[in-house]
Amino acid sequence: MPQRAIEKRPKQDRYRGTAHQRGYTHAWQRAARAFLDEHPTCVRCQAQGLVTPATVVDHRIPHRGDQRLFWDVTNWDPLCKPCHDRKTASGQ
Repeated sequence: MPQRAIEKRPKQDRYRGTAHQRGYTHAWQRAARAFLDEHPTCVRCQAQGLVTPATVVDHRIPHRGDQRLFWDVTNWDPLCKPCHDRKTASGQ
């Protein structure tokens, strides 16, 4: 990545690597699509009595590079993007 592009990224992102470096590869995309096919609704919305399509596979426990935790399907939750963004922003 060119130095200019790195300088424009938020400070915390400069040190965590690209999405691909963090494990979000083509294999992940295939697994996430299959998971969402089996779990099509957002679990957080569902808990509030709402039916919202899930579009993101979230890691309940952040994997922080641990591949065992990354690929552990029991650590995955189907979320809609707004719920995922709220969860990520709140640090939950």
